[in-house]
Amino acid sequence: MIDSHCHLDHEPLNSNLKEVLERSKKNGVEKILTICTTIQGYQNIMSLIEKDEMIYGTFGIHPHETKDNKVNKNQIVEKINLNKKIIGVGETGLDFYYNNSDRDVQIKSFQSHIEASIELNVPLIVHSRAAEHETYEILYKNKCDRLKILMHCFTGSSEFADNLLKIGAVFSASGIITFKNSLELQNTFKMIPLDNLLVETDSPFLAPIPMRGKKNEPSFVRYTLDKLSNLKNISAEELDKITTKNFNKLFFNEG
Repeated sequence: MIDSHCHLDHEPLNSNLKEVLERSKKNGVEKILTICTTIQGYQNIMSLIEKDEMIYGTFGIHPHETKDNKVNKNQIVEKINLNKKIIGVGETGLDFYYNNSDRDVQIKSFQSHIEASIELNVPLIVHSRAAEHETYEILYKNKCDRLKILMHCFTGSSEFADNLLKIGAVFSASGIITFKNSLELQNTFKMIPLDNLLVETDSPFLAPIPMRGKKNEPSFVRYTLDKLSNLKNISAEELDKITTKNFNKLFFNEG
């Protein structure tokens, strides 16, 4: 299994990293992608990727943080080129639910991340909440063979998913698909092709059932994988092989 999106620099994961990694390996996790959300936080990501060979990282500014973390395309490219284990741009995108940062600032930052992703030919990790139309319009405007779109913790509508599939997006399922009130989202994931699926924890947030109430961690990705395999009507073992292959193809051009 591969946890395609988590935040190892957040507590309680960071101060218990050894135990977190041990549990991950014991439960069959092979790779962990820990995600950058701020300029300052990137130093933590750079440190974490040296802790264990299974840990990879990204550089990006979360839409909530764009007000105080302004970057341009060249700065993003420079950060990602610092280490071969920095393998993605993001997380970036738009969040108009909380509007912690001005919408125009979010859009400008999103565009810079997209341009860096295209120049580097590495995946773009996209966060989208209450901004389906705007997110799609910007991605569509920039679509090209070098733009590799990963919709992280996807919770969007089936229409949004269908439009994104037309421009080659990959979708990562989080523990939210295990929640009892997520029937609409479950139905959306039923229609997404197997070749366009990944799994993630977004830990330490969004612990899946039956771990609700606990701090999430990469080893819990098993529960999301199990639920997704049930939705897709295939074995968890087969889905594990598929999502692992999808991750390695997206991030390492394997297969």
